[in-house]
Amino acid sequence: MTKRGYTISQMSEISKISKKALRFYDDLGLISSKRHGTNNYRYYTQEDLLAVPPLKYYKQMGFHLGEIRAAFEVGSNTSLTALREMFMDKIGALHEEEKVLHERLTSVRDWLELLHEAEMVLENSLQSVSVKYVQPDKLLFHEQIFTLDIKSAIINLEFTNYVESVENSITGPVIIYFSSIDDRIRDVEQKMQVLQKTIFPCQQNQTRDFGGFLAASCYHIGPHETIRDTYRKIQRWCAANNYICDKSAYERYVTDFWTTSHEDLFVTEVIAKVSRPGSVRRPLEQE
Repeated sequence: MTKRGYTISQMSEISKISKKALRFYDDLGLISSKRHGTNNYRYYTQEDLLAVPPLKYYKQMGFHLGEIRAAFEVGSNTSLTALREMFMDKIGALHEEEKVLHERLTSVRDWLELLHEAEMVLENSLQSVSVKYVQPDKLLFHEQIFTLDIKSAIINLEFTNYVESVENSITGPVIIYFSSIDDRIRDVEQKMQVLQKTIFPCQQNQTRDFGGFLAASCYHIGPHETIRDTYRKIQRWCAANNYICDKSAYERYVTDFWTTSHEDLFVTEVIAKVSRPGSVRRPLEQE
């Protein structure tokens, strides 16, 4: 092998590593420089240069510098057992990082989708009733009593604690199931369920079915205190268009207290199951 020496500038240019990083690696003992006897300048050998690709590959695999130094030390031994154990430990750590990254990416993407939806609703003032098929899903749920404090129902500390207790994370819009549309219009206490999608799988007894039915849907824009007007609009529309409206309903919060303090930017989708007279109705779980 050639005994040619490289200055730190040459080493930096060839290896594509900054001189500052090379000095740092030198201090850590990862790529150690030599010193000229006459002027004490740093210089590197061909052997030092060939240490660069393994270093970069270890960094690609997610090893920290301390781990790389340990791996280099272990790799100098004749046994590969310790090195294999290091790689197995790293795989376990990377799986944990992957889980955290998946959680964060899913949460951000789902929230971004809600912001896009709210912008479209607000820009086009979409407040007409329409019939749609609600895609079936299984959501984490928690039964509570609606005490007329809608902000505490949406930003729900009890539900947050429950999610943590089942060791999961939530994403997407908060959905509240109200057992009585009439009680919601009259603004009286009633049974409710808080529902939300989870990032990781749930046990079957922790979820309830949502969707899989035909529904009258209408966006409500603005404060939740006036949402009774949207419920009445749905009831009038169903009567005029020969639909039977269910006694219960869902409120799906697209933008709310989680997103903004400006109530004029609140967007809530009211969803009520409907059917035609004489059709076979599949009862909801709560009925």
